[in-house]
Amino acid sequence: MSRSLRRGAIAALVLAAIVPLSACAAGNTPDTLEVKPDNASTSIGNTLKLNNIVVVTPADSVALASGPANLSVNISNSSSAPEALQSVTVGQGATASFTDAKGAAVTEIVIPAGGSVLLGGEGQPAAHLSSVALTVGGFTPTTFSFGNAGKVTTQAQVTPAKGQYAAFGPAAPLASASPSAAILPTGAASGAASAPATGAATASGAASAPATGAATVPTTPGAPASPSSSAH
Repeated sequence: MSRSLRRGAIAALVLAAIVPLSACAAGNTPDTLEVKPDNASTSIGNTLKLNNIVVVTPADSVALASGPANLSVNISNSSSAPEALQSVTVGQGATASFTDAKGAAVTEIVIPAGGSVLLGGEGQPAAHLSSVALTVGGFTPTTFSFGNAGKVTTQAQVTPAKGQYAAFGPAAPLASASPSAAILPTGAASGAASAPATGAATASGAASAPATGAATVPTTPGAPASPSSSAH
């Protein structure tokens, strides 16, 4: 074998030995292969994990926004006892109110033992903020308080209710009724306007009389009928 071929064979053997060692250094355990969420996540101990923490503002909000918002987070509890989320504070002290999966107000949200709960979205419990100042597209400090595990603070992403978060935003305010509709129904307005024109016929009590001028003259019982203008 020529010297150049021997050098090539040796280089190939060295490369083959280095590649497996590099793979081992990176690791192929479940921890290193775990897919990390794009949004904020945190945990308390080894049993309570909070993933995909997002504060969702109205769809049309941009830049610095102040108004209602909803919090979305997936909370998993791998312990043998249930846990209760008792409060959430967002931004500079805005406190969320809770509703259950049917929309009824509740004081806490229970995460069952060995289970998980998603806050936000149709048919799910939710955390609502009536008014909070946020930077859309940025992050905001968010504190979760649990009955057993205690408190944890993290940075939650702020995003408008668009795309995959379209169903997670705060409900739009109800449109107010127009002043004209609230004051007077449509039919009543036209009736009132035409009342003066028909007042004479109403006063005489002869709305169905022929249009000969007699309908405008009150009729006295026993009196002779007035001659028609055509008799002259």
